[in-house]
Amino acid sequence: MRSAVIVFPGSNCDSDAYYVLKYVLGFDCQYVFHKENFAPNEFDLIVLPGGFSYGDYLRAGAIARFSPVMKSVVDSAQNGTLVLGICNGFQILTEAGLLPGVLMKNKDLRFHCHDVYLRVENNSTPFTLMYSMGEIVKMSIAHGEGNYFIQNPKKVESQVVLRYCDRSGKIDERSNPNGSVSNIAGIINQNNNVFGLMPHPERCTEDILGSIDGKKIFESIALYIERRKSHALI
Repeated sequence: MRSAVIVFPGSNCDSDAYYVLKYVLGFDCQYVFHKENFAPNEFDLIVLPGGFSYGDYLRAGAIARFSPVMKSVVDSAQNGTLVLGICNGFQILTEAGLLPGVLMKNKDLRFHCHDVYLRVENNSTPFTLMYSMGEIVKMSIAHGEGNYFIQNPKKVESQVVLRYCDRSGKIDERSNPNGSVSNIAGIINQNNNVFGLMPHPERCTEDILGSIDGKKIFESIALYIERRKSHALI
């Protein structure tokens, strides 16, 4: 498994993502900096980590979208490479047009940093194979601009992967930490290879962190890549 963690000026979860990929999952992993480029087939997985790229000036992710490295990210995504955007990475993917919708300031204009519950709405993506359909998981969030919006949510209903819910799985306004439309916490592209989410799965991969519910995302990716490579050899 060849994986890359993209580092923008202001990324601050890059080390966390690198640690999880390399030391928890055992992936071959390297950092790629914002001015670098790479070939479309160089990596099996590209991770855009959380943080405050370019200080979140103008709009979160809006400047990072124009970094030189993003041409390689877009080319790789179009080539079928798996791309995972976490928090600020999710914001960058929407700004780059790789995912639909936008991320706006939280409805209450406050920065939220706490655990949330999520319901798995689609377990057939390369990122959620290890989950059960409707499974309730706990992950942490840390963002001021996680309010997902799209003009017509029905158009992306089949692309919704995770929704905010309460611990029993109930989806309502009280379980929505930021005002996201339809409680959407994570969404995938139509080609099923670009996934963005506001919660931080890399912070939920070891017991010492209080939850391992995020680990299944990376295990799902490993399983999917293994199956894809096995199929290619047939």
